[in-house]
Amino acid sequence: MGGHVFVDESKSRGYLLIATVVLPGDLAVARRAVRELLLPGQKRLHMKSEGMAQRKRILAAFTQMGFEATIYRAGATFTTDLRRREACLNGVVTDILRAGHTFLCIESDETLDGRDRQQLAAVMRAAGAGFAFEYRHARAAQEPLLAVPDAIGWAWARGGEWRRRTQPLVSGLIDV
Repeated sequence: MGGHVFVDESKSRGYLLIATVVLPGDLAVARRAVRELLLPGQKRLHMKSEGMAQRKRILAAFTQMGFEATIYRAGATFTTDLRRREACLNGVVTDILRAGHTFLCIESDETLDGRDRQQLAAVMRAAGAGFAFEYRHARAAQEPLLAVPDAIGWAWARGGEWRRRTQPLVSGLIDV
């Protein structure tokens, strides 16, 4: 049974697209565990808005939960962030098709959602996919599991001690 893939981007130091896979039977437990990390009054976890202690707590909890992510990195050979996003998304979709995952959730950016949909359809057609996985865009407040790639991407991009904290969470780094 294919997994559900949750994707977020980081543009703070280079362009990264972070993809986390959760098996369908683990979705409810994983969502509940992420929601339990919310502080009173919070609607979502977002690493850039969290305090130092909460950031450490989130990464430690994600490690304990066994989350893993693949980071897709697009370098300076691409002239714009749009081109970087396209290249990374192509990598994610290719890997989803290869692995037989059934669902993709991308954190919504209303300025890019339509473009993403066109690209996803084109990549699946070009791959001659025997099946088309389901995909949607969602806001992080609607889909708690988008906090996982957000946290991993934020910490990895920060480097140093933060990147060391992501080591058990990052299963692969792919330069596109």
